[in-house]
Amino acid sequence: MSMSGTLELALPAHVDADAGTSAQRSVQAGVAPVLQLEGISLSFGGVQALRHVDLALHEREILAVIGPNGAGKSSLVNVMSGLYRPTQGTVSLAGKRFRQVPTARLARLGVARTFQNLALFKGLSVRDNIVLGRVDAMRASFVEQIAGLGRARRERNEARALAAQMMDFLDLRAHAERPAGGLPYGLQKRVELARALVAQPRLLLLDEPMAGMTVTEKSEMTHFVRAARDQFGTAILLIEHDIGLVFGLSDRVVVLQHGSQIADGAPADVRQDAAVIEAYLGVAQPGHHTMQEAA
Repeated sequence: MSMSGTLELALPAHVDADAGTSAQRSVQAGVAPVLQLEGISLSFGGVQALRHVDLALHEREILAVIGPNGAGKSSLVNVMSGLYRPTQGTVSLAGKRFRQVPTARLARLGVARTFQNLALFKGLSVRDNIVLGRVDAMRASFVEQIAGLGRARRERNEARALAAQMMDFLDLRAHAERPAGGLPYGLQKRVELARALVAQPRLLLLDEPMAGMTVTEKSEMTHFVRAARDQFGTAILLIEHDIGLVFGLSDRVVVLQHGSQIADGAPADVRQDAAVIEAYLGVAQPGHHTMQEAA
C-alpha cells in the first residue's frame, strides 16, 4: 500500500529496462527457475502425447512452445497447470517439486492461466470478471466472507483496487461496467488476460491468446504481453500458432513434434534449425526454406 492509499502491484526489486537479457542473467547467477519440467512424459492408453520433455523458464522471460497440430503443446500446458498427471517426470514451481501440480493451489504457487476458448462470465461486468481472478488468492474463510468480517472485507477491497489497476494497464477502464459478453472478441481476450494478471502471478501460462484475433488485435495483445513481462517481472509461457508473432515476441522458443522436444533456443537459431523446418514444411532443406515460409 502506498502512502497515498492506493494499492500498488508488487514489482521485483531488480526490474530494469533490459528485459531481453534478464533471464540470461538469472541463469548465470544460479537463480532457480520459476518453472522447471524434468523428464515429462504423458500417455493416454497407447498414445504417447509427450516424450521426456525438459525445460526451464526464468523470471522476466517469454518462452514460446510451438509445433504442428498434435505436437503436444496443449498437453504440456495441462501438465504444468495440474489438469493432467504426467506418466513420468516432475514439475517444479516456486521451488517445490510435484508429480502432479495441485490445481487448487495454483494461485498460491504463483501461477495463472488463460485458455484457448474464452472462459469469461459473460453476464458479469468486466470489473467483476477481473475481480474473480483474485478469489483463489484470498485467505478469508467462507464464514468470514459471508459475514463481511475484517479480513474478508480487506481482501475484497484489495481485489477491486488491483482490478482497477489491471483495467488501466489493459485500457479497459471505459468498459468496466459493461457485461463482458457484449464486448468485441479482442477486448474479451484482454479481460481474460486482466483476470489472470490480477492474481499477481510469477508464472503466466497463455494458451493461444491470439487465436481468432484480427491483425490489429494481435498487435495490441503482443504489446500487452510484453508489457506484463517488463512491468511486473512475470515469466510467461506462450502457446501460439502464429509463427511470425512468436519469433517477434519470445526470448526463447521450444519446438515439439509428436510429443518430443526437437529444439530449444533463441528465435533466430530455431528459425534456421533443419529439424524445425522439416517439422513445419515436410522438407529438410534449410538452404532453400526458412521458417518465414512456414509462417
